[in-house]
Amino acid sequence: MKETSDSISHPVVEMPHVVVAPSRRTAGDYVALGVATCGVGFIPVAPGTWGAGVGVLIYFGIERAGNLMLNDAGVRFGQGAASRQMFLTTLLLLVVAAVSFAGTWAATRTEKLLGRKDPGAVVVDEVAGQLITFLFVPWGAKGWTIFAGFIAFRLFDIWKPYPIRRLEGLASGLGVMADDILAGAYAATLMSLVVTLQLFS
Repeated sequence: MKETSDSISHPVVEMPHVVVAPSRRTAGDYVALGVATCGVGFIPVAPGTWGAGVGVLIYFGIERAGNLMLNDAGVRFGQGAASRQMFLTTLLLLVVAAVSFAGTWAATRTEKLLGRKDPGAVVVDEVAGQLITFLFVPWGAKGWTIFAGFIAFRLFDIWKPYPIRRLEGLASGLGVMADDILAGAYAATLMSLVVTLQLFS
C-alpha cells in the first residue's frame, strides 16, 4: 500500500513491487533526502502540513527577493504595478518548475533510500503544490488570503478528488509529485475565484 504524508483518506492499493534500499549512502543520496524532506519531512506529526508551510515561506521569499531585484533595477513601488506582478509571477513559475523537476528526482531516489513507495517523509510535493496554489493570487495580498490558500491546498491534498488519486499510481517520483501538483492546480482555481469575487465585491 502507498504511504502518504498525512492523508485521512484510504490508502491506494497498487500492484506488488519491491523498493530496495541501498546498503551505502553517497553524497547524492543525502542531497536527495534534503530536497525530498525540505528539512521538515521527519517531523512525526503531519509532515505534509509542515511541507506546505515551507511552500508558504518560499512564496514570501520569492516576493521579497523579487522586490529587492526590482529596487536594484530602479523600479519603484507604484510605478509599473502590472509589470511588477508579471515579474514576480514569472519568478514563481520558475521556482515551481525547479522544485517540481528536482522533487521528482529526489523523491525517486528517496523511495529507494527508505525502501518504501511514496514515504511520508517526502514533502517536496507539498511544497510544489502549495506554490502552485498562489499562482493567481495578486502579490501583496493580505494575510488572510495567503492563509486561505494554505487551507485550500491542504484540503484538496487530503481529500484528493478525481483524478488526483489515480496520479499517485504513476511510477516513482512522478507519482509522488503529480498528485500534489494537481491538488495545487485545483486550489489555484479556487483561489482565482476567491480573488475575483473579492475584486468585484
